[in-house]
Amino acid sequence: MLASVRTCALRGIDGFEVVSEVDISSGMPTFSVVGLPDAEVKESKERVIAAIRNSGFDFPLKRITVNLSPAEKRKSGTQFDLPIAAGILAASGALSKEAAEKLSTLLLLGELALDGSLRPCAGVLPMLISVKNQVRTAVIAPDNFLEGQSAGGSFITPRTLRDLADWLEGKLPQEQVQMAYVPPPEDTPPSPLDFSDVKGQAVAKRALEIAAAGGHNVLLIGLPGTGKSMLAKRFAGILPPLSEEESLEITKIYSVCNLLGKMTRRLHARPFRDPHHTISEAALIGGGSNPRPGEVSLAHNGVLFLDEFAEFSRSTLEVLRQPLENGYVTISRAKETVTYPARFTLIAAMNPCPCGNLGHPHKACTCSPVQISRYQSKISGPLLDRIDLTVNLNPVTYSDWNKAAEGDPSAQIAARVLAARQRQQARFKGTATTANAFMTPQQIKEFCPLPAGADAILEAAMRKFGLSARSLDKVLKTARTIADLEGKEQIENAHLMEVLQYRPLDRKGVPDL
Repeated sequence: MLASVRTCALRGIDGFEVVSEVDISSGMPTFSVVGLPDAEVKESKERVIAAIRNSGFDFPLKRITVNLSPAEKRKSGTQFDLPIAAGILAASGALSKEAAEKLSTLLLLGELALDGSLRPCAGVLPMLISVKNQVRTAVIAPDNFLEGQSAGGSFITPRTLRDLADWLEGKLPQEQVQMAYVPPPEDTPPSPLDFSDVKGQAVAKRALEIAAAGGHNVLLIGLPGTGKSMLAKRFAGILPPLSEEESLEITKIYSVCNLLGKMTRRLHARPFRDPHHTISEAALIGGGSNPRPGEVSLAHNGVLFLDEFAEFSRSTLEVLRQPLENGYVTISRAKETVTYPARFTLIAAMNPCPCGNLGHPHKACTCSPVQISRYQSKISGPLLDRIDLTVNLNPVTYSDWNKAAEGDPSAQIAARVLAARQRQQARFKGTATTANAFMTPQQIKEFCPLPAGADAILEAAMRKFGLSARSLDKVLKTARTIADLEGKEQIENAHLMEVLQYRPLDRKGVPDL
């Protein structure tokens, strides 16, 4: 007999429908899965056999062929366990004709334990969203309930394969396979980290406020203990809240990576990712034989903090060029090419030299000129060209350290940032641009007209500091953000001069402290 069960697979962070066709015929007992299955799909055979037997059904000792259609697209994930097992039950006659017909109208997603219970699988949210208009009811594991609720539509959550079969046969009421609605949390709890905790560093705080207001990338350079990490960890607290579209996009990425957990409905806080400097290229950018999102995609619409920036391998840092420039990552393999979103704000921090004491007022630097040059050369010119703001952090004095509070709290900074972002949203309404840092060349011409006297300033800066065309564009974008923070309609020369103060690497490499 032949049975067909609808399910889903992932390509990037989007789903596409798959039909699990099960044919059972006479012959030597075999169990084959075809249709470009990955290793984890091939391993489902053992789980399916044990789950069917331990659910009280007889596993058919016949020739079983499972085809995952469309056969030309690669299939990966554990969500095929449930549709394959249900298809075998329908094709073998273990389900009645009426139950098999009802099964053919459902979408099934779920991993099976050996005892037949349903376990969660990765990517349920994007898969349900992709087929929401074509499927009337979906079947998912109870631990994927909140993802199903975020996707919308009708779905049930049986605990076991046996519960699903009994519900199909009408032996189990709908209430026993359908969990109750859970209301979303009203507010995201505020972060305990506050900018007022950081002593001194007024220039760095100002630069981070500009970065948050316009989505600009920042490099913090300073001696150990000057507050680089403290500032970076508080940066996410001044970013504007996520829109519904941004929240859904981030949640889809985390769902694909199976990082949501069973208690999370949707991510409402901007992600903050801080990978160690020993991270590999594939882990940072994404990839693998079966491509998965990397840290740059997990930081989408949020912050990617790279501490000890110069300690990362140069080849690892170079893979950041594409996402910093385009806002996405394209990973190509022999059988497929996938694209992951990666529009993040980069906050990088580094010491001025390997020992960290270059320029220290009281400690001598023990590094040779060759060591310092090799250390600083880890960061290439093209990569530095993609960083909008570079800040030199001075050592904190005792008087700064002894102050009860320093500067505005995060709530006040966040209010100014939000007001600036709202001006940008009104400016870019109807376009794909979400912040000043992502303006296109046409938008720069339209929204960044130069004031009188600006030509001479920029020409002198380009000639003296060797600014590239990309650097000039970033200067204009950042100046536009400063104007937005001040509520000004036009860029002023003072805004351009302030931006040029944040580009010391264009002048003389890593600055002395």
